[in-house]
Amino acid sequence: MAGKTPDYDLDDQLALTSPDQVRALGNPLRTTILGLLHERAASVTELSTAVGRPKSTVAHHIKVLAEAGLVRVVRTRRVRAVEEAFYGRSARNFYVSLPEPAGGGEHRPLDFNDLEVAAGESQQAYADGQLWGFIRHARIDQEQKQEFWRRMVALVEEFDTLPRRGDVVHGFAIGIYPIADYPRLPPESPKRSVPWRNSSGEI
Repeated sequence: MAGKTPDYDLDDQLALTSPDQVRALGNPLRTTILGLLHERAASVTELSTAVGRPKSTVAHHIKVLAEAGLVRVVRTRRVRAVEEAFYGRSARNFYVSLPEPAGGGEHRPLDFNDLEVAAGESQQAYADGQLWGFIRHARIDQEQKQEFWRRMVALVEEFDTLPRRGDVVHGFAIGIYPIADYPRLPPESPKRSVPWRNSSGEI
């Protein structure tokens, strides 16, 4: 039977309420580390091996994530005379909850464009005929957008908790965004008194 994923307790969501927390997400290596910790807790040594980077580099990025409250020590193990720390995420999902700066100052910091990352990662899968995806467009209001977003978050949480098996890592990207210049149909004509006919002339 597959075990719990990941193998430690964590919150479902964490609001990022400071600029430093958001900036901590804006580094590709740190987001990779956070992705690996979705599977299980890991030590700096294990993470270093996984990403192919020096332990000192990984330790630095773990320190940034820990100071931002995004990862924490979930257990330790004694290796010879040293206590080795195993890190886990603070939450399955992080979301930005920063107000816009008052007085027309700098805009709140951004973490990264998930869809841009997915576009880069998916190039080889596309070339191999292994990319499964859709893109759709619809005119909806803010209430509909918020409701759809809640359903998207639930789907992401389901993906995050899937038992890990097999040898291939798959990416899963999802997003919703406004488009300023997407074509729109003109207003519909008033109802006609003459019945509509199809292309064959039938009513």
